[in-house]
Amino acid sequence: MLTSKERKLLESKANALEPIFQIGKGGVTENLVKSVAEALKSRELVKLHVLNNAEAEPRAILTELAEKTASEPVAVRGGKLILYKLSDKDGIKHVL
Repeated sequence: MLTSKERKLLESKANALEPIFQIGKGGVTENLVKSVAEALKSRELVKLHVLNNAEAEPRAILTELAEKTASEPVAVRGGKLILYKLSDKDGIKHVL
């Protein structure tokens, strides 16, 4: 579980990131979950964009993705979602 201080730090680092995935009316698919999980392994911090035609609300999508990828939800800002997962590489928080 992230502290509010860690969450704010991750959110500020994510400001410089471009969203690497877009979520539309198809919602959270198995392929999206696999792709996000792989991105989290290599990057630890991932930003996604929820399109206006998505059927679910961004916060619900963030919660679902966090559960399915075993990651921490960081923030929802408009249609932008931020996820964080500590890399299994060496147990060091590289982003934090």
